[in-house]
Formats: sequence, C-alpha cells, structure tokens
Amino acid sequence: MANVTPTFGSITPSQKQQALNTNYLNFTDPTNPEFSSFAKQYLPEIYEAEVERYGNRTLSGFLRMVGAEMPMSSDQVIWSEQNRLHVAYTGVDVVSAAANTLLIPVDLTPADPADFVQNVISINQTIVIMNPATGLEVKAIVTASNITTGALTVAPYTAATLAAAGFTDGMDSLKIFVYGSEYAKGSTLANDNYTSITPSFTQYSNSPIIIRNKYVVNGSDTAQVGWVEIATEDGAGGFYWYLKAESETRLRFEDYLEMSVVEGELATTGSAAATAGKKGTQGLFSAVQDRGNVLNNFTAAAGLDDFDSILKNLDTQGAIEENMLFLNRETSLDFDDMLAALSSGAAGGVAYGLFENSQEMALNLGFSGFRRGSYDFYKTDWKYLNDASTRGAVANSGIDGILVPAGTSTVYDQILGTNIRRPFLHVRYRAAQADDRRMKSWVTGSVGGAYTSDLDAMEVNFLSERCLCVQGANNFVLFTSVTA
Repeated sequence: MANVTPTFGSITPSQKQQALNTNYLNFTDPTNPEFSSFAKQYLPEIYEAEVERYGNRTLSGFLRMVGAEMPMSSDQVIWSEQNRLHVAYTGVDVVSAAANTLLIPVDLTPADPADFVQNVISINQTIVIMNPATGLEVKAIVTASNITTGALTVAPYTAATLAAAGFTDGMDSLKIFVYGSEYAKGSTLANDNYTSITPSFTQYSNSPIIIRNKYVVNGSDTAQVGWVEIATEDGAGGFYWYLKAESETRLRFEDYLEMSVVEGELATTGSAAATAGKKGTQGLFSAVQDRGNVLNNFTAAAGLDDFDSILKNLDTQGAIEENMLFLNRETSLDFDDMLAALSSGAAGGVAYGLFENSQEMALNLGFSGFRRGSYDFYKTDWKYLNDASTRGAVANSGIDGILVPAGTSTVYDQILGTNIRRPFLHVRYRAAQADDRRMKSWVTGSVGGAYTSDLDAMEVNFLSERCLCVQGANNFVLFTSVTA
C-alpha cells in the first residue's frame, strides 16, 4: 500500500508586526544568486495575486446547516426533556425464587435528585420479568408491592413459582416492565395501595461564555504598501497587508464562534480551570458523550453489522426518520465502501440503482445518501474534521464524525409555560435592547477613522457571548476512534 507524506505548511501564525519574508516578497534571498543583490536593472516579474493553495480556509458553517441562533437575556439557559412514558426497571434482584419475591433498587434519598428511584408498581398490575443475559422471561401479576423498600411479590402466569420458570435466588440485573393489569369483577382500588404516577422531566442547562479577539496595527504600518495583492474569503483585497490581517482575524474569530460551542467543555469541580474562576460551556461533543450515543471504531470491514447496531439503538430512542452524517474523510470512505459492497458485483449484492455510470463519464464511487430500515441518512464531509489546523491530518483525533437528527424537538419552556419546538441544535446568544452580543465589532485608537484615544494604532475588537443547546442528545451518535 502506498504511503503519502502530506505537506501541511505552517500552521503557526507570526505575531510580529513588521515586514517579513512571510508577508512581503524577498528580493535579497542569499540562497538564490539571482537575488543576491537588489541592485538590479529591472524589477523582477511578480505575480501580484496571492495563490490560494489551501482553498477556502474557513471552517464554520456546520451549525448554520443543522441549527439556528436565538437570543437570550440570562446567564443560563434551562430546558426540560420528557422522560419515558412506560414503567420499567433494570437491576432487579430475585430475593426468593420459591416465594416469588423480587427487589427493585429504589433510592428515595439520593445525593443527586436526578438519581431518585421509587417503586410505582401497584398490586394487580401485570409485568414481564426478563433476564437480558440469557433471554429467560416470564409474565406475572403483582400480588404485593412495597413502595418504600421496592419489594414485589408476584404470581407467574405459566409456572407455580419463579423457580419453576427457571429463575434462581440471587439472580440479579433483571429487567421488568408493566404491560397492563388484571382485576376481578366489581373490584376497587381502595385496598391495592395504588400508586398514582406523576410525570416528571429531566432538566438540563448550559451557560454562555464570552469569546473575544483583537487585531492591532500601528499607524505607520497602515500606510505601508506591499507588492502582493491580497485576497481573503470574505472579499477583502488590496495591497495593504494590514487589510488581510484584519480580515483574517475576523474570519478566524467567526470560526471560533462555532468551534467553541462544538469543542466546549464544562469546568469540573477541582479542575485548574474552575480554580482559575472559569466555568466553561458544554459543547456538542461533550453533550453527546455525556447524554447521547457513542460508537467506537466504526469500520466498513464489519459490513452492515456496525451500522445496524446504530439503527437498533435509534429504535430505542426517538426514532427520528431523517438524519445527517457529518464525517471525516476516513469514516466517509468507510461508509462508501460499506454501501459499495452491497452493489451488483459483490457476493450476494443487490443493484440499488445509485450508480448511473457509462463508458464516457467519470465513475462515481461515492454515496451522498441512503435508506436503511425506516431511516434516511444524508452523508457529507465535515471540513472541521479534515482540516490540518484542527482535527484533520491526525491518525487518531478521537472524533470521526457525528450523526445529527434533522427536524425539531418539543420541549417545555418554563418561562412561557408551554411546549415549544426548537431545532435539536441551536445557539443561544446574549442580547437585549441595550446590547446585542451575537457578534460585536468595534474600532478604537486614532487610526482608521477611530478617534477614541491618542494611541497611534488601530484596534479592531471582536466579542460574542453564546452557548449551544443540544436537545434530545439521545438521538445523536458520535463516531469515535478511541474507547471512552
């Protein structure tokens, strides 16, 4: 297999505010005899325009494709997400298989309120008792239920005892769930200790961070013309190098606005950042690792097996039909290889009709979308994961891609007091009538039309205050190359 030795160029910026051979043409290069002396009769032939060897270098755009931006006026954004509808417990133990007694692991006084677990199964409710390790199961009706201790006494439908159904004392890690109830004619709930279930929600929050940057150029350098005509992604042009520097500072800052909420991390208690008074913010990767699904080491070699495990997991979550795949190059090719193996010509393959190739046209070996089961997937490369100055060009960058559900989620807004629909991913930025902090920019100094001080320089300031809301993170899948 051929090995490519890539050239990435310098990704270390110069911090010197002076003319260098990296930003002005050098006519006195000692390594070149033709340039050993600048005292030449003729000016050398110069290509005035910069060569854009890296193409479009900006990385932002991901959130514009899958999310939205909305203002907020507080230091914190809080939202709530629905819990599951049906009653189920895991980690249930068999106390006595002969006496048909089970124990639900309740916790009525947890250190974290989110860990509160109460027994809400009532007498005469019917349940399924399963052992996930062996597939053993039996259906039973509840004859006694202790809300405080979590103890259950059941009567199996198909056996005299749990022991006769194959369960043994001390068997743990069982799963039970309620599927209905059975009452006699003329029955009442008065003596059943019936537990009324009050719906609850899970609360999440995030806090915005302030992102700042500044570009400074002294008055003399603003009048210094270069030989090379500059051009940047936002249309800035001319022969004044400071125009390029200011433009690239702005572009870099705009990328930071997205990168900071993608990579953002909360400062944990006791961390150096927390000790320094920084709080951080939970970004996309952190939120999915914390509340979503993570698939390690996806590869096309496993065929559809790895991917089908994603589908099975999505079935247990929100089952959003349309999803976007944002992948790095290697993972994108893995998907192409996986799908190509199913085309005609492969062993047992099926012609899906996605290749409309002929002798006169270039062969198309890529897939932009596909359907599997009841789900549609649209695949695209994520430049942020491929760029050499960020997570690209690293053999093991940790993040290989992400699956993002399309559409919106419904959440309860505690301020409005009603259910509202929001994109699964959206940015909240601080804004009010007095100040909009989505993307602020202002000039100070005494150069460039700003006369705010006697400083012989132009200072271009950039500021934003924002955070990312990842709602319904259980519907996201993060592809990683390391085991969490």
